Amino acid sequence: MKEKQTLNNPTNQLPTHAQVVIIGGGVIGCSVAYHLTKLGWRDVVLLERKDLTCGTTWHAAGLVESSMFDSAVKNDMAKYTQELYQKLGEETGQDTGFRRVGYLELASSKEYLEGFRRAADFGRYYGHVIEELSPSEIKKMWPLLKTDDLLAGFYCPDDARVNPVDVTMALAKGARMGGARIFEDTKVTGIKQKNGRVTGVVTEKGEIEAEYVVNCGGMWAREVGQMAGVHVPLHAAEHYYLITEPIDGIHRDLPIVDDSARFAYYREETGGLMIGLFEPVAAPWGHKGIPETFKFDELAPDWDRMIPHLELAMERIPVAKTAGVHKFFCGPESFTPDLESLMGEAPNLKNYYVAAGFNSLGILLGGGVGQVMAQWIVDGLPPIDICDVDIARMLPFQNNPRYLRDRTVELLGLMYAQSYHNLQNEMARNARKSPFHDRLAEAGAWFGAYAGWEYPDWFAPEGVEPKVEYTWGRQNWFEYAAAEHRAAREGVTLMDYSVMGKLLVQGRDAEKALNRICANNMVVPIGRCVYTQWLNERGRIEADLTVTRLAEDQYLVLTGDATITAVQAWLKRNIPPDAHVCVTNITSAYSVLNVQGPKSRDLLSRVTNADMSNEAFPFLTLQEIDIGYALVLALRVSYVGELGWELYIPTEFSLHVFDTLVEAGQDVGLVFAGLQALETLRLEKAYRDYGNDVDNLDTPLEVGLSRFVDFDKPGGFIGKEALLRHKEAGVKHRLVQFLLEDPEPLLYYNEIIYRDGEPVGRILAGGYGHTLGASVGLGYVENEEGVTADYVKSGMYEIQVAGVRYPAKASLRPMYDPKLERVRS
Repeated sequence: MKEKQTLNNPTNQLPTHAQVVIIGGGVIGCSVAYHLTKLGWRDVVLLERKDLTCGTTWHAAGLVESSMFDSAVKNDMAKYTQELYQKLGEETGQDTGFRRVGYLELASSKEYLEGFRRAADFGRYYGHVIEELSPSEIKKMWPLLKTDDLLAGFYCPDDARVNPVDVTMALAKGARMGGARIFEDTKVTGIKQKNGRVTGVVTEKGEIEAEYVVNCGGMWAREVGQMAGVHVPLHAAEHYYLITEPIDGIHRDLPIVDDSARFAYYREETGGLMIGLFEPVAAPWGHKGIPETFKFDELAPDWDRMIPHLELAMERIPVAKTAGVHKFFCGPESFTPDLESLMGEAPNLKNYYVAAGFNSLGILLGGGVGQVMAQWIVDGLPPIDICDVDIARMLPFQNNPRYLRDRTVELLGLMYAQSYHNLQNEMARNARKSPFHDRLAEAGAWFGAYAGWEYPDWFAPEGVEPKVEYTWGRQNWFEYAAAEHRAAREGVTLMDYSVMGKLLVQGRDAEKALNRICANNMVVPIGRCVYTQWLNERGRIEADLTVTRLAEDQYLVLTGDATITAVQAWLKRNIPPDAHVCVTNITSAYSVLNVQGPKSRDLLSRVTNADMSNEAFPFLTLQEIDIGYALVLALRVSYVGELGWELYIPTEFSLHVFDTLVEAGQDVGLVFAGLQALETLRLEKAYRDYGNDVDNLDTPLEVGLSRFVDFDKPGGFIGKEALLRHKEAGVKHRLVQFLLEDPEPLLYYNEIIYRDGEPVGRILAGGYGHTLGASVGLGYVENEEGVTADYVKSGMYEIQVAGVRYPAKASLRPMYDPKLERVRS
């Protein structure tokens, strides 16, 4: 099946220069090469250490499903991939084995049923055909399936399967037809760079100068990243499937079956049954390195460990128990710490791109990934929402070998877990803690993890063990978080907010540089806090944050710690090289306590000599105040919609300040609050959250933030001209706040919005509005003819939750405190 390299490179001579060098000859590398040539880039070189597909691509199951994702980005990439694979054989003359057999997801519990109904709503919105089947209909479609415990199935007739090697060879052939050159048996041993920009690669056969380098190294991507000083956190794990001898009743037109409750998938293979496993406790592999000779290797299967998982999986198709075993295969697959892809330009090395870590979905997403990466490289900006996949979301510690090994244990099983909004990893935890962690644990905190930080999500009452019982309904902590929510509205709460990322920007040119990067005006008095967006040349949002002036030549940039790497990279890339500006990450220098609620002024006035009155300490200002023996930076700002302050505390004084506040708080009814309460409070106030309801494809106009853009400031800002063009053209989608009229249903994300009976968008973030009395969410209303205020106001709205539509109110203004009276009180 595989073409000989000498057919396309008769001299087999490595070039000394290329516009782009791609490292890795699996499906992803070949797809990137193919799509670059489709965009007219011919000077493309792909280097493969051994043979094309010899890493993990060759043993993939070849599933091409696109219908039941809960991610718009994955949905779009998978859908394009399916369309590409269907026509690729005809284009290249290399058959891909594409066969449309359909895909069937089984629901054996009420939780799976609701989860899949939610996913089906989302999939149908994106144009997929998804049928909900009864157990009897499932039995008719797949007679050998055991169905007596099933509640329903979700059938996607358009989904397919392919031959992974043939697909990759077709992509490689298409890339060659477009001018790309592919060299096998050419291992990359080093990355060349100068002045923060990649300049080429070093191989065993010589050096190649290059304007761009793309790391598509698969399970070697971390190693290739280390050559360049780029963190590419992924780790391999053993992945298993069993193939039986031929079985009567198994034929090639049967749909692929997923049984998430059994962590297994099933499909036909040469007349027998393939049973693929994603066991909940996996075995990491390659922790001490991948053997140099690895090439189409198989790993020795651990029968003793895997037999219980096989037995569980075989219960779904009982005839498999008596069928002969043709092969029990074990091979490595690589996984990332958060089970999202690693894509995009490295934050610390210009023109060094990464496309790796596809968590066993490389074939399924391969075409879309190649298309996205090629467009990204050519344009310099991504064509998709990258918040979940941008490699810049990762922090350096997440590339720690032990962290990766320990986290990988649970990742395979999580591929088949229900996508609850608050689902948390359990492995590789409890290392990155704020100074307040133990105090809050004693107070009953249940901790989630964000950017490695252990943060209090909610607090259990005294005598109740803090643990989560996951469900699509009201989870066991619902009323605890409701009490925290009410305390913020009526009294005073204390939150550990140390997850905030903090950058110190200083130098005599700091004002000038930031004023060019920020859409809002940074020429403000010392102590003034400015809410702003950073835009790219297309007028779209790269960051959503606050910037506070500390001195004539100093500013404090505050953002979420998961975005700190991307924010710092954007900042450095857009500061002129000759500017006198220094950027320092000071996240670990300060812990943060968030004091919020109408009684917050009363509490703080008890522990400081500073005047906390509205006149002396107005909204959106920062002052240094004393608390106990410490000096802290107090920033009067709110993400909950109440009077409040964020306290930035030198780390060594953290517990002293905490204890001082808690002691004084006894007299005013201080309540600890977690980030679940923060989320529902901010949703009632319709505050935005970058990465959830705002992303890099949005402009401030579409998300209701144009009032924070200063079009008239001298010198303008990055993206101004493009934003003005957007403003003149009008917007085609707009972020709107919704409130259900029925108090029972729960909004989380991806629920479909209907206007006058027609689908017009989806909820991006939802939660229960304990003050408003029902579920509240932020979501887009879309209309090709334009979305004006009148268009939003004139419609009748419903939101679909697990197949049922519920009436909803829509508003462009916050439904809670629209005039900011409470925040400014």
